[in-house]
Amino acid sequence: MQLTKKGHSCIRLDKGGPVLVIDPGGFTEPGAVEDVAAVLITHEHPDHFNEGHVRAALDANPAAEVWTLASVASQLSAAYPGRVHVVGHGDTFSAAGFEVQVHGELHAVIHPDIPRITNVGYLVDGTVFHPGDALTVPEQPVDTLLLPINAPWCKVSETADYVREVRPKRVIDIHDGLLGETGVGLYGQVVNMLTGTDRRHLGSGEAQQL
Repeated sequence: MQLTKKGHSCIRLDKGGPVLVIDPGGFTEPGAVEDVAAVLITHEHPDHFNEGHVRAALDANPAAEVWTLASVASQLSAAYPGRVHVVGHGDTFSAAGFEVQVHGELHAVIHPDIPRITNVGYLVDGTVFHPGDALTVPEQPVDTLLLPINAPWCKVSETADYVREVRPKRVIDIHDGLLGETGVGLYGQVVNMLTGTDRRHLGSGEAQQL
């Protein structure tokens, strides 16, 4: 499987056939949704869900489908009947030749005065886990954890503890759209020091063979 970073929290997965993309949002680079067969959205925040990107994918490929939460599906279902699927914790489905399990229910707490929204994570082919905006621990081992390295809702100590709890074979940074090179280096240094995990930072457009 080839994993390609497409900016912030957007990831493309390719096994040499149909392509799956997760969380094409407002920080996603152009072309992220080209030739995709399946789109997974973790939650409604604009850095994870850009309606224009998703509509472009669905319009370009009449066979493309979307799996997401009700809050996102409600913005797409009327225009694409039968192609937008609502999922929740515990669900499993096949998308573009990938087997997907859904984990989690709520977005991480940003502040007690801000109501929490729904958020799900996706475990793809039993190996790659994208948690969205939460520190959800899947109920089974994870080879590759896509790690939110910086966000208004987490501290770097919490990020490191999350890696310790999940215990993946490797970590690949996501949710880094607000960081420059210095910030990535600083956050990464702390995670490396506290976890000793094989951590990799991909620039936008860079790929990793898994």
